[in-house]
Amino acid sequence: MLSKIHHIAIICSDYARSKTFYTEILGLEILREVYRKERDSYKLDLCLNGRYVIELFSFPNPPVRVSRPESCGLRHLAFEVEDLEVEIKRLQNLGINPEPIRVDEFTDKRFTFFSDPDDLPIELYEK
Repeated sequence: MLSKIHHIAIICSDYARSKTFYTEILGLEILREVYRKERDSYKLDLCLNGRYVIELFSFPNPPVRVSRPESCGLRHLAFEVEDLEVEIKRLQNLGINPEPIRVDEFTDKRFTFFSDPDDLPIELYEK
């Protein structure tokens, strides 16, 4: 039986740019970083509040995402936040402009989207 989600794997096109985005903009902590010479690939393990959540990979010449956001496969990453407006202002101060706030029609909770450096949609969902 499944007990929890262990991690989410993301392949990026520019390792330095994505590492900066996930650590300095989103605030994820580095758990482990390794360079795998035989694959010319970095693997960066990131955690949130002490829990391992994202495995960030770089590979030479990865194919681009097919379309946004309704292509098959991963649709988006969603992170819970206490105060959506505070997080939106923080992101805007860092040069990131999330979409207008929406309201979930079933839960009445507020949320917004913005993109990582490879255009992967990131959702912030208010607690």
